[in-house]
Amino acid sequence: MSNSGWATGAPLTATPDWVDELLLAGDDRDVCLHFGSPVDRAGLRHAVADREDTLRRLGLARGGSVVLRLPPSLAYAANLLAAWRIGAQVALLDHRLTAYETDRALDRLRPQVVVSFSGTLPGGLRAFYEVADIAEARDGRPAETGHAVVQLSSGSTGPSKVIARTAAQLVAEIDRYTRMDGVPLPGERVVLLASVVHVLGLVGGLLYCLHAGVELVLPERLTVDAILRAVAAGEAPTTLLGVPFHTELLASNPNPPKLPQLKRMTTGGELVRAEVAQRFTDRYGIVLGNMYGMTEVGVIATDLFGEHRPSLLPAPGITVRELDGELLIATPASPYIGLSDPTRWVDGWLHTKDAGRVDPATGLMTVLGRLDSQVSVGGLKVDLTEVEHTLAALPGVESAVVVFDSGIEAFAVVPDPAAAAALEGELAVRLAPYKRPRVLHIVEQLPRTATGKLVRDRAVLRTADPTSAP
Repeated sequence: MSNSGWATGAPLTATPDWVDELLLAGDDRDVCLHFGSPVDRAGLRHAVADREDTLRRLGLARGGSVVLRLPPSLAYAANLLAAWRIGAQVALLDHRLTAYETDRALDRLRPQVVVSFSGTLPGGLRAFYEVADIAEARDGRPAETGHAVVQLSSGSTGPSKVIARTAAQLVAEIDRYTRMDGVPLPGERVVLLASVVHVLGLVGGLLYCLHAGVELVLPERLTVDAILRAVAAGEAPTTLLGVPFHTELLASNPNPPKLPQLKRMTTGGELVRAEVAQRFTDRYGIVLGNMYGMTEVGVIATDLFGEHRPSLLPAPGITVRELDGELLIATPASPYIGLSDPTRWVDGWLHTKDAGRVDPATGLMTVLGRLDSQVSVGGLKVDLTEVEHTLAALPGVESAVVVFDSGIEAFAVVPDPAAAAALEGELAVRLAPYKRPRVLHIVEQLPRTATGKLVRDRAVLRTADPTSAP
């Protein structure tokens, strides 16, 4: 049975008017978004219509192509829905990309229209912005495929890929959310910490909430105090939706206030480390749920009640199997456009490149880390994820990344010099000699992707510690 008060119980379908029917429908007075101030359905529809007029005047039509380079904002949501109402293909670029990265992406995508913003964005870990959006026509080309959205992968382990999804696939993912027990219900609230440019915040946050009648709130800033203020600002049952980084951030607060409306936090991406999960649940007294997904597919499996950690149950309509220790997802067509690795999608199966297992009796799947995290040291197998979690759990370590080149190397943020000096001794107690990092770099900060994932690309990590030689 669907959890959504807006769904019919039958699977959702992507009709030509899917935006109006599934995302914009509802009572004019219902508050659906909160970007600093409340936005009701009538206000959202007006904002979408205004942007649609602008895009049409620039020549955008069904089958056209547009790039959005906007920060989280009402302007972002309105332009996205407006372009989809027209029937155009929308490519999403993170607003935090440099000018060089943006130019390279535009050269790859060659859109007919680009929507960006004027001026300089303020700093301070803001979660949303008030921006003046600017739409400009370019000498681009129409969409070469029938996909509704194009995204660049986060590139946490290497160069980004061009990933595309159809309107039908987006609608199918919204439908998966409505059919999962434990998702926010109509009349409830979601405080979104994940970026609306990336799949968790886009579909699990923006699109699902618009469809289900759940108020979507973005905190003023991504700080502990601002997040908790956003939760406290409403009385309706509230779910936090973010990534493990946000859980670590909130768990660092030793004395959070009582928040009776806070019912759950759900994280996507990497698994929250066990000690962080325990500290979070001890301090907030709520369920910490987990989701596993990919930009290519969206949500794949969940454990929204924290009952199976670290295992998850495949989402409705998702088929997962294990092949030679790798998790594969049934997908009828390749999600990649342009140049791509031909081994990623083969004969209807998407190779996740994640190590894992599937229990044939229960159907539960367990993600064991990236396949490239399994390395051989002197003929002995080492799981870099195990080494990384062990290092990150040591006293004084704020974050850590472990990689392998000719040997195991670790990069860690450890502000206290005494704690840093004790790391090798602590590791010697906890890890066999062949598992220990050959080199341990103490750095001030570790690079993260736009979605908050720690970067494990060796070339990028070198920038965190200039003394680390290639």
